[in-house]
Amino acid sequence: MKLSELNTGSSGVIISVNGEGSLRRHLLDMGLTPHTKVTVTKIAPMGDPMQIHLRSYELTLRKEDAANIEIEEEK
Repeated sequence: MKLSELNTGSSGVIISVNGEGSLRRHLLDMGLTPHTKVTVTKIAPMGDPMQIHLRSYELTLRKEDAANIEIEEEK
């Protein structure tokens, strides 16, 4: 499942970060690394961007970028 597919209030654990070059490096530098738990806290009214909570901070991502992150959803 992709991070961009999670709904508000849902959580998951990052399995892998896809993408190429500077995009992938940028996502990893922001703390989006494998085995990190993320929770979707808000989604903008038009659906983009989304705000997630990870590693004790909030991060806002475009859905296009969130689609590069594979997660395993927590039930």
